[in-house]
Amino acid sequence: MTTQTAPVAWVTGGTGGIGTAICQALAEAGYFVVASYHNREKAQAWLAARRDEGFENLALAGINLTDFDACHAGVDDIRRQYGPVELLVNCAGITRDSTLKKMSPQQWREVIDCNLNSVFNTCRCVIEDMLEAGHGRIVNISSINGRKGQFGQANYSAAKTGMHGLTMALAQETATKGITVNTLSPGYIATDMIMSIPEKIRESIRETIPVKRFGKPEEIARAVVFLADRESGFITGANLDINGGQFMG
Repeated sequence: MTTQTAPVAWVTGGTGGIGTAICQALAEAGYFVVASYHNREKAQAWLAARRDEGFENLALAGINLTDFDACHAGVDDIRRQYGPVELLVNCAGITRDSTLKKMSPQQWREVIDCNLNSVFNTCRCVIEDMLEAGHGRIVNISSINGRKGQFGQANYSAAKTGMHGLTMALAQETATKGITVNTLSPGYIATDMIMSIPEKIRESIRETIPVKRFGKPEEIARAVVFLADRESGFITGANLDINGGQFMG
């Protein structure tokens, strides 16, 4: 039984670099935020750190996003403990990079399962509550590489492109129901993953970005909050590129 009254946001991959900024921004915007994670021990440390920063309206949910039944049970648990999900942010993702010539079926399946099949699972498991409420927001975090492709990322690029296809189809299905579904496609964002790249390679990437800097996780989070707002109801089926001008199309 829930004892809190704030709207519930579920952020998959919420403990990652971009996910953390999204969770914090949504918490500041008045949501009760449930972050799902992969590693329980790291997630508990993450939650403790957020508590130290003053974020009390956060919780964790260990849900296997690639398993439909696990997602269904996880959404039931969220509803029972905190209330129905009003905002879903699909931010979970992995890479298993390789040229297609060398890519194994396992590398393909793991990325498609985590980055695309999980989006079906999560959307499918929250959509009925949103339809019943007559309101909902879904924001899918894609990638610049889903927009333009990337050498060595056939699996990742395919999954991220497919994510926006799902966005557009679901947006049409729910357009008259008070629900919006949109995609954000970040470019290179200054997360730990990017900043751990050797400096010479990192600088060569930065030089390809017209604004000559990496994005900030907070810039992605700001866009999520904007799309989640009830006043953003005329925006659906859209993709917002946030890449410093690196890809325009």
